Amino acid sequence: MSTTGTGGAETQAPYGSGAAQATSRKRVRVHHLRQMKERGEVWPMLTAYDMYVAKIFDDAGIPVMLVGDSASNNVFGYETSLPVTVEELLPLVRAVTRATSRALIIADLPFGSYQASPEQALAASVRFMKEGRAHAVKLEGGRHYAEHVEALVAAGIPVVGHLGFTPQSEHMLGGYRVQGRGDSGEEILADALALERAGACAVVLEMVPASVAKRVTAEVRMPTIGIGAGPDCDAQVLVWQDMAGLRTGSLPRFVKQYAGLAETLSDATRRFAEDVRAGTFPGPEHCFE
Repeated sequence: MSTTGTGGAETQAPYGSGAAQATSRKRVRVHHLRQMKERGEVWPMLTAYDMYVAKIFDDAGIPVMLVGDSASNNVFGYETSLPVTVEELLPLVRAVTRATSRALIIADLPFGSYQASPEQALAASVRFMKEGRAHAVKLEGGRHYAEHVEALVAAGIPVVGHLGFTPQSEHMLGGYRVQGRGDSGEEILADALALERAGACAVVLEMVPASVAKRVTAEVRMPTIGIGAGPDCDAQVLVWQDMAGLRTGSLPRFVKQYAGLAETLSDATRRFAEDVRAGTFPGPEHCFE
């Protein structure tokens, strides 16, 4: 399955359907994301933190995965995304990259690893690219970080921005609140344009009004990735534990759950425990002579 991209060049679609999808094993690259936007092809993105889940998502045709600082909450059990470190995230990035053959893997730069200077951002990003084998990095913030983005791009590192609600700034923003209402929507657009000029290859828009996200998507050439930003972004991302129903209780409004893994796993655990207590596991078929 091929398409004609910019300049009339013949390009292989990174993900097709049916047999084309099953036989295509090319790794998705950042230029594929631009081509998908040009074609009007909306694409899915999920977080991943371990090899088994990453391989399932890769085989299912998810073209982009994020090893997010959301691992802070969803892997390490911290209350927020702030405590997680580069050292904690690096093994997760390596595992996800090793387990996949097609998806583009983005590594989040955690809080405190890039804010101080472009040099600090470059040092952290190099570690994720060399030690984690990531294909791109993501950082939060707008115009203030344009110089950081320029430094990374100059070093050959693809950069994804993150605007709207930025979890690493939750204390400054007053908690989990929608950003970009009223006149502040213009600020989000200005930040997106600044990131694009600096060389960013895509931008996450989190918890912003759908009208703002639609305008940003129309005015920037780079793909927009929505999470709580309405249907008009070029891509949609969710934390996989939210999407698959592993996390229960109060969930953000923008989450849709496609499975009930928490209930499934709880049921399997109870049945295993009952078999052990009853002496029915292991049975003869599980034993060696």
